[in-house]
Amino acid sequence: ITQLKNKTFLLVDDDMDDTFVFGEVLKEVDPAIGFKTAGNGQEALEKLLADETPLPDVIFMDLNMPRMDGKQCLMELKNNERLRHIPVMMYTTSSRSADIEESMQLGAICFITKPADFKELKNILSIIADNTGNLPKALQLLSRQSTWILC
Repeated sequence: ITQLKNKTFLLVDDDMDDTFVFGEVLKEVDPAIGFKTAGNGQEALEKLLADETPLPDVIFMDLNMPRMDGKQCLMELKNNERLRHIPVMMYTTSSRSADIEESMQLGAICFITKPADFKELKNILSIIADNTGNLPKALQLLSRQSTWILC
């Protein structure tokens, strides 16, 4: 019998309110999902490189953070042999096409503009949580039903 390992999501964001809301919504979606956080890109890389615990299944990355922003962190992740396979979704207040384009070129699989609506975030996280084994399917579903998401 294969043991299903619990999924883990990492949110890299310096906004404590957004981090709190994300965590609460994720708990509602599936309390079994592990939730890790980092306040900026540098902290995220330090945790990912030092941590002996399993790597996260998905990383949600804010763009604008102190010390190391989301694009720099994404670049570092994609240049690291051990971390490059982890899917990264940008999760930010920006909806600038330059940010979207650059993020996708750097290797993000998706660009999510933070929804103002709790229900919308719950829907996004539910679809991602239900499809971590098949993220392309999840992203297809999301981009069809949401104006917040570009994949």
